[in-house]
Amino acid sequence: MKIVTKIFLFFVIAALGFFAIACGSKKVNNGEVNVFIWTEYIPESVIEAFQDETGIKVNLATYSSNEDMLSKVKASQTSVYDIAVPSDYMVKRMIAEGLLSELDGASLQNFSNLDASYLNRDFDPKNLYSVPFMAGVAAVVVNKTMVSEEITTFFQLLEPKYKNSIVVLDDYRAVIGAVAKSLGYSFNTTSPADLKRVDSAMALLKPNVKLRDSDSPKTAMLNGETSIGYMWAAEIAIAMQEKPDTFEVVFPKEGAYLFIDNFVILKNAKNFENAKRFIEFILRPEISAQISEQYPYVNPNKEALKLLPASYLDNPASNVPPEVFKNGEFIKDVGQSIEIYDDIWTKFTR
Repeated sequence: MKIVTKIFLFFVIAALGFFAIACGSKKVNNGEVNVFIWTEYIPESVIEAFQDETGIKVNLATYSSNEDMLSKVKASQTSVYDIAVPSDYMVKRMIAEGLLSELDGASLQNFSNLDASYLNRDFDPKNLYSVPFMAGVAAVVVNKTMVSEEITTFFQLLEPKYKNSIVVLDDYRAVIGAVAKSLGYSFNTTSPADLKRVDSAMALLKPNVKLRDSDSPKTAMLNGETSIGYMWAAEIAIAMQEKPDTFEVVFPKEGAYLFIDNFVILKNAKNFENAKRFIEFILRPEISAQISEQYPYVNPNKEALKLLPASYLDNPASNVPPEVFKNGEFIKDVGQSIEIYDDIWTKFTR
């Protein structure tokens, strides 16, 4: 009887082991989703939570600018990516170039959690192709222990006394646009005369820029390598949280660079349904709030805002004041003038 019992137990254990492997395989076989997103935009904990709940593997790749994203999407002939997160003006361009699948945002679960002010924008009037994820501005941060002058305008950053002391975004529309704005022009000026003056002003800014960094510009500020920064306001918010007595956010009087970053599903995405499930997961209030706590951009999810702590809500760099948005400007497609912008940036960066 003992031998029979042992044999029976052996087969029971073997069967349980096979069942566990089969279950694990079933989870893995729920497929994958390939997400192409900005650097430092989604916590690993959120990715893990989605994978644990759905059994869908997330393959994450990152980029640092809209133009970098676009070039890689267009170069990937085999639909490498399912989801991307372009900014407003880039959504419009990608729609025009036939690079996006219709996803009908309003039909997604949790879409109703989004604040209506972020919906039906001119770059995608019915949200047929895009779903708002995060928003914000580019702003100036000042190390008060290193800079004695009160900074109120971007134009001040062109002064020679700030030589080799500034970190700026490695984003040509943001930087050229800020200089244009400081001269009284639009972020989207196409006037050759305006752009000629912008080019000259960029030459004044160039010796003041110690480095360009769109991935983690706050690092140069935190380690004292630079005393002034022009970066995404969420990066400033993190720096202010770490050293509240050291850093101050400045929204230049000329007006801020505004953006809304959006989930899109790329044309011929291999994992369309999994991509929709991923977006629906991110739209949950508790998940969206978790993202904003780690990466404190302006959150379009009105239900998530109810869950965010005072450290987010009371920081003007994360919970950007309404008047900043009122006085700011979104980037637009500048048509053939983009060649002039490219030439200005090439001179500035070489």
